[in-house]
Amino acid sequence: MTKSKVIKTERLIIEPFSENYLTKRYINWLNNPEIVKYSEQRHKRHTFKNCQQYMKSFNGTPHYFWAIVSQDKKIGHIGNINAYVDSTNLIADVGIIIGEESVWGLGYGYEAWTAVCNYLFAKVGLRKITAGALSINSRMLNLMNKAGMVVDGKRSRHYLYKGIEVDLIYMALFQNDWLNLKNRRDK
Repeated sequence: MTKSKVIKTERLIIEPFSENYLTKRYINWLNNPEIVKYSEQRHKRHTFKNCQQYMKSFNGTPHYFWAIVSQDKKIGHIGNINAYVDSTNLIADVGIIIGEESVWGLGYGYEAWTAVCNYLFAKVGLRKITAGALSINSRMLNLMNKAGMVVDGKRSRHYLYKGIEVDLIYMALFQNDWLNLKNRRDK
């Protein structure tokens, strides 16, 4: 795993995922059907061992795996975010899970997402960030839209959700567009 510096925002600390976050609470998120209902994680049974293997799979790669931690100690670890980096083409595919249901709808996912996008563009020097979501995952699609991402493709009827065929929507954010958006937000 590429070592990143800790990313701090107004309410969050986004730091490299470590054994400290391999807790029963974390594994319970991944096994909670409501939390992972739009993720392919919903098809797997998660254990300490396979979560540890996943964490270790980032070692020696250009990829990132972060814990998202509230600066409010009473809340603590609320989710994770990863970035699979294609160093040759200067692209990262980003994914996020906010497992702590008590903070859903409070903007933590968006705050973490934009901080990681900024890091990948400004510090890593990537030119494009991608992500995908089921067409019925309105919360994720809204987050990506709010972050300035644009539709980058669609795989029609790609996944089954409760027996129904649903599209997979790909979104993208380009470094130049991000810098323009950031400059407008900063004014």
